Amino acid sequence: MEKATKRKMTGVLLSIFILILSLTPPAQSYFNLPTEQRLTVGEELKINLNFPQHFLQKLSFYVQTDTGNLLQQNGKVFTERSFKGTDGWPIAAEPGRVNLQMRLFGLIPLKTVAVDVLPETAVVPGGHSIGVLMRSKGVMVIGYSPVVDSKGVKHYPAKEAGIEIGDLIITINGEVVKTDGEAARLIDKLGESGQEIQLRIKRNNKELLITLKPLFCAETKRNRLGLYIRDSAAGVGTLTFYDPKTGYYGALGHIIADAETNKQIALGEGRIINAAIQGINQGEIGRPGEKIGTFLDKTTLSGDIRKNTTFGIFGKLDRHIQNSLYKEPIPVAFSNQVKEGKAEILTVVNEEKIERFAINIDKVMLQNKPEGKGLVIRITDPRLLSVTGGIVQGMSGSPIIQDGKLIGAVTHVFVNDPTRGYGILAEWMLLEAGIINQQSEKVVKGAIAPFSIL
Repeated sequence: MEKATKRKMTGVLLSIFILILSLTPPAQSYFNLPTEQRLTVGEELKINLNFPQHFLQKLSFYVQTDTGNLLQQNGKVFTERSFKGTDGWPIAAEPGRVNLQMRLFGLIPLKTVAVDVLPETAVVPGGHSIGVLMRSKGVMVIGYSPVVDSKGVKHYPAKEAGIEIGDLIITINGEVVKTDGEAARLIDKLGESGQEIQLRIKRNNKELLITLKPLFCAETKRNRLGLYIRDSAAGVGTLTFYDPKTGYYGALGHIIADAETNKQIALGEGRIINAAIQGINQGEIGRPGEKIGTFLDKTTLSGDIRKNTTFGIFGKLDRHIQNSLYKEPIPVAFSNQVKEGKAEILTVVNEEKIERFAINIDKVMLQNKPEGKGLVIRITDPRLLSVTGGIVQGMSGSPIIQDGKLIGAVTHVFVNDPTRGYGILAEWMLLEAGIINQQSEKVVKGAIAPFSIL
């Protein structure tokens, strides 16, 4: 009985020890290590592990490449089958794919990391203030409005038929509707016949058919369904990057959603144009601030919107643009190259002048797949804090630059601390824009065979 109790206590203590060990920085750096990484030609093939030096000496990295000249070390072609992390990291000399298998004592396989080496991707950093104009594909239901009959009784035909806030009305009796005015006129006209009508709606990426009957409203003197609808959205944001090779751009770093329903606006058509910042409502704890902007008639910056996604809006500019602070395109850092510490953002707080402001990267979330909120950032620039109070609406998309490379974009503010907020990694925005993918397809010819465990 006593032996069984001792074994149980030993097991409990061992479990607690393993749990504590797994929460240490070295263990976290290992568990969070992405198994898919990217880097550019000329950079070290370095695996970021927060291990003490004596432990790194026990690790070996076994190499497989799809071309014999892909790696170099000390200016010579790297031909070894393996190396130690304490020996120095090889340099990626040309595009291709590398598999690195980490082994303990050269025998025990721990983890394999696949690294795609790409040509250097360079973009013009943004910071430009933009006006965003979007028209949805159909009209969005943003609320219920009573239909009052001749006796003063309120009715809600659409609500009773099952129409929900956030639904997108695509067609009415088979006729495509593009504007709220078109929808109102068509419903009034069809309602005069006293017949039921059929709406084709989109809800959570599913299409439904709903049949209902319009009612005559004594207050508005027309036939109605009892809905508030909207067909467009407009606002001020910030350009993140422009690719001079393709003409594509990325902006905002987050999805455009309807202000009333918080649902994604299904893109019908849209454009970005020049905007100027006329004032700032400062951010406070519990109340986000905002830039007050006006749209400009000049067309030095204009383009279409082709995507509205969780990573921002994307499209093609009508003409080349420049950044007054960076005369030449700058390289893009991949997620495994971003580090905590000092950085800067580019944004506009007055008229159209792009300025740089100091920030700190407080945390980098290692991500194996595209996700938002990959960075926690903190505004440290005294002037920006005095003007805005921190991160404000309209600053979304402001490029984040570290060591001369574009690493991400500002996306969200912490409501309870306007000096801090989230950023999205630039890598995911370029993937969404198709810029990295287009280059990868030319570089990576196919996966190389996985390692065998010896």
